[in-house]
Amino acid sequence: MRNDHLDVARMRAELLAAIEPHVPFDGWSEPAFRQAVADVGVDPALARLVCPRGAVDLAVEYHRAADRAMVAALTDADLSGMKFRDKVAHAVTLRLGLVDPELVRRAASLFALPQHAATGARLVWETSDAIWRALGDESEDYNWYTKRMTLSGVFSSTVLFWLGDESEGLAETRAFLDRRIADVMQFEKVKGAVIRLPGLKGLLGAIRAPQPAPLPGHEEHAQ
Repeated sequence: MRNDHLDVARMRAELLAAIEPHVPFDGWSEPAFRQAVADVGVDPALARLVCPRGAVDLAVEYHRAADRAMVAALTDADLSGMKFRDKVAHAVTLRLGLVDPELVRRAASLFALPQHAATGARLVWETSDAIWRALGDESEDYNWYTKRMTLSGVFSSTVLFWLGDESEGLAETRAFLDRRIADVMQFEKVKGAVIRLPGLKGLLGAIRAPQPAPLPGHEEHAQ
C-alpha cells in the first residue's frame, strides 16, 4: 500500500488524543483502540498501518510525547544555580507532572505483560537517556551505561511509588525520590573506588557509548 500524503505523526497524535478518554475504563486495549479509530473517523486499515500494534503503539506514543515535553521544558529552564542531584530530581518530578496517573497505571499493567515487557523497559531507558542528555551529559564511555542504568532504576521505582502517593503536594514522592538519588550518589562513590582496581580501568575504557545513525526519513519504533 502506498500513500504519499499520509502524515503518520499527525494521525498518531489524533488517535492518541482520541483514545485517552477510553483508557481509564478499557485500558490500553483493542476495544479502546477501535473506539478511538471510530471517534477520529479514520479508515481502520489506515489506522492499523500507523499503529500496527494498536493501543500498544499509542501507549508508547503517550510515553514518548511526555519525554519530548520534558526535554523542551528542561531546555527552556535555567538550572544553573542547582546542584546536579537537584537537577535530576527536578527532571524526574517534571516528567511525572506531564502525565495522568491513571493512564500511566494502565500503561504499567500493559508493559508488565511478558509480550510487552521489553518495550516497557526500553521506554524507561529512553526517558533516562533523555534526562541525561537534557542535563548536558556528554559521557562516551562505560559511564554512559551506568548513568542510564541507575537512573532507570530511580525513575521506575519512583513512578510506582508516585502511583500510590496520596500525600499533599506529593511530598512523599519527592522524599522517596531524594532517597533514591542519594543511593545513586553512594553507588557512584563505590564505583569510583572499584574502577581503581588493577586492570579494571583499562578494561572498562574499551566500552564506548552507542553512536546512533538514523537513516533519512526513518522513524524508530519500540520493539
